[in-house]
Amino acid sequence: MAMTAAKKAQRAEVLRVGIYLFDKVELLDFAGPCEVFSVTSELNHFGLFQVLTVSQDGRPIQTIHGLRVVTDYSFDNHPPIDILVIPGGVGTRSEIKKEKVLQWISRVNHQAKITMSVCSGAVLLGKLGLLDGLEATTHHEVLDLLQQTAPRALVMPEKRWTDNGRVMTSGGISAGIDLSLHLVSKFYGQEVMKKTMAYMEYGDWRTT
Repeated sequence: MAMTAAKKAQRAEVLRVGIYLFDKVELLDFAGPCEVFSVTSELNHFGLFQVLTVSQDGRPIQTIHGLRVVTDYSFDNHPPIDILVIPGGVGTRSEIKKEKVLQWISRVNHQAKITMSVCSGAVLLGKLGLLDGLEATTHHEVLDLLQQTAPRALVMPEKRWTDNGRVMTSGGISAGIDLSLHLVSKFYGQEVMKKTMAYMEYGDWRTT
């Protein structure tokens, strides 16, 4: 008898999602993907994804609107990451100038299966040359900055998200939810993705 998608998902590899957090990060940029991957895990016997957060020094960070968030790990003590999530926000303007941050992103990207950005998080990937020759998108107010930072990237303002295989980008804020759902489907199939969408009552997911 053929194995159903649900049973295949139960036996699937658990992917560790590492979300980078920093001061003045946009809340929904990271909370949206966190919710998608966490709900998917919960609906599948707490498998498929394990979500963790990382800040540079492991200390709490403060989002752009003042919410304080306690992180799980620092650059020095986090476990291996399969999916690296780089959110955006005003704080990216400072993060792009920090050599230790750029070195860490570069190192984890090299080891991860997927690196994805949300909103202006794409600028950090562009600074590292990770978007050279690839399609990329970001928040509509950051498109010019992304083009300046990554002149060799193919900036696609009309796209909600882009999938270049290992490196992916998404537009502003809520678009990170769409890209995260795409990743759920990419790894575990449409049935698992739709189950997550139904639970989240998220009805505006798009394929591109």
